[in-house]
Amino acid sequence: MGARLLRLGFSLLLLSPGALADVTIYQTGNQAAFATATASGAVYSGVAAYNPRTLIPPPLPSASVLKTVPVRLQNSGTTGMSIKQKGSFLGFSIEMSVTNQVLGKNSTLIQVPFLNLMANLQQRAGSVMVRVGGNTQESAVLVESLDNGRILEKNLSGVTGTTQTPPLDFTTDLLYLMRNISSFVNVHWFLGVPWFVTTPFDTSIIPAADLILGDFLLGLQAGNEPDMYVLHNHRAETYGPYDYVGEFGSFLTQLDATGADPTGRAKRILIGPNIANWAWTLEQVWDTGFVDMFTENLAFLAGEKYPHNNCAAMFNTGNPIIDPQVMLPRYLTHNAHKGLLAPYLNSTAYAQRVNKPFLMFETNTASCGGFNGISDSFTAALWGLDYALQMAHSNFSGAMFHIGGQNVFYNPFTSPPTNESTFHQWTVGPLYYTVLAMAEALGPSNQSQVLDLPIEGLSEFTPIYAIYEGGVPKRVAVFNYLDDPTGASDVSAVISIAGATLPTAVKVKYLAAKTVVQKGNITWAGQTFGDNFASDGRPMGTEVIQTVPCDFVAQTCTIKVPAPGFALVFLADDAQTENAGAPSATFATTAHTKTRNTVTVDESMLATSNGNRFADHELAGTSRAPSGALHAVQAPLLLAGLAIGAVITLLGRGV
Repeated sequence: MGARLLRLGFSLLLLSPGALADVTIYQTGNQAAFATATASGAVYSGVAAYNPRTLIPPPLPSASVLKTVPVRLQNSGTTGMSIKQKGSFLGFSIEMSVTNQVLGKNSTLIQVPFLNLMANLQQRAGSVMVRVGGNTQESAVLVESLDNGRILEKNLSGVTGTTQTPPLDFTTDLLYLMRNISSFVNVHWFLGVPWFVTTPFDTSIIPAADLILGDFLLGLQAGNEPDMYVLHNHRAETYGPYDYVGEFGSFLTQLDATGADPTGRAKRILIGPNIANWAWTLEQVWDTGFVDMFTENLAFLAGEKYPHNNCAAMFNTGNPIIDPQVMLPRYLTHNAHKGLLAPYLNSTAYAQRVNKPFLMFETNTASCGGFNGISDSFTAALWGLDYALQMAHSNFSGAMFHIGGQNVFYNPFTSPPTNESTFHQWTVGPLYYTVLAMAEALGPSNQSQVLDLPIEGLSEFTPIYAIYEGGVPKRVAVFNYLDDPTGASDVSAVISIAGATLPTAVKVKYLAAKTVVQKGNITWAGQTFGDNFASDGRPMGTEVIQTVPCDFVAQTCTIKVPAPGFALVFLADDAQTENAGAPSATFATTAHTKTRNTVTVDESMLATSNGNRFADHELAGTSRAPSGALHAVQAPLLLAGLAIGAVITLLGRGV
């Protein structure tokens, strides 16, 4: 792209997010204070993302649960496996209006924790999918500039719809910001075309995104939940699937007539129909001939779905407010995922027939911000991982967990409020642990196939999946949704493989918390991102990979999974060591906003701690590479250090 295109420098900074008004939910809702485990009289009045109130774990089921589960696998000839899946199956959907909080302030000031969080996933899966869009993309206008060099600006006086979505102006510097991120970590992007106004369409984002993002642009969403346009007063009451298909055709006609797609690439990477299965079904869209008519234009087929909603509490819709305590058990059962995804099975099968990948383009625990005590607790981590594996088993080709602002419960990660950014770091939510574990479950081979094992007598609280490569079982994923500190509800998965000799021992990683309602300090293989305001995007602690001996005579390996918990079992050494999609690396800050009480460290003092990384990237280390070492085109940086309330500046190193 050249130095000019990438906006000289790529200076990195642990940034303050935007003002507190810059959130997805634009007015504080009336979230009811349901019965929780918080001490009597405690009242929390802050934003939803940091709400400390917890729920009460549900009681154990009255019916007996199979505690010792035979997991009988075959070394070949297994049927019912999914299509081949990528390790980057799970990604993130970022509401366009909060990108200045999540990605960075502008193209030269990038959020370091975001880079680190993406680098963790790149290491395991090779790449990450991120969608920038949502409701705020639908009326977003690309403008030449904004006051004070901002990359986006919202008109809060013009909000519309149930979620009170404001009109949004943005500049090309947002696109440069995205492109610069992709120069450090292998993030590939989805964007959306504004679809509220169709006569004519605003196509200004298309040539700009194509030019700036290039091959890092995966696709362009044509409409966001068009089956809800009538509900939100964006279309007439008669608007239906055929009307959407007609608009899609008009959009393509406009592109040709106006030259808005000079390379012709945009027309080949469109995504539709992106419906929420609310007013229409996907089958109704397919029946219009949509895919046949536009097969050369559709790179992906997609839908969006949240299993429940909390809109009454968050937006005062007048409907009954839902008690999260009552909802909690619905997120702790495998059957909920099977029921949620059953309406999509025809469409994922259809997508295979027409040779199109099918995406769950936006999802999370519940729309309108999720539920307190569910979306921000260990429940969501288990729920999200089971949901993701079930989607993979059901032949989706990817899914993205949505990220909003400060006033939602369900964020996979959240930057601190502006006035706390000098002493607080990021908050990593349970769904980020889900994405991390899912990347390891599938690995970077892009050949993984997933099977929801049909084990006789298996409880809905203890689902088990097998992951295959080349028809050979490589990994086993075992869940335990039960909450029982006594140990009496721990589950033992007894694994055997017909036609193969088991190793003397297997490696196991655990996703763990003390209870399903625990907030913060979840661990994946012994590492954590801490509690609220505790993370710079790097896992803390020493990685713990359990080695479990197998019974050579019985040819079984018994894996115990606590209640609650999740275990990922690696059936061979290469099944675990293959989970390395890129070199492990994190990122350094090279600018800071706080000029008092900072710490300066001479570069020579860091040379041995950071090691020799110049062979990977000229900015990635504090010691030079041996003579003749090659520079990688794209490699991340090492984090020199960051302390609460202090910034470490690398002397003699500029960017």
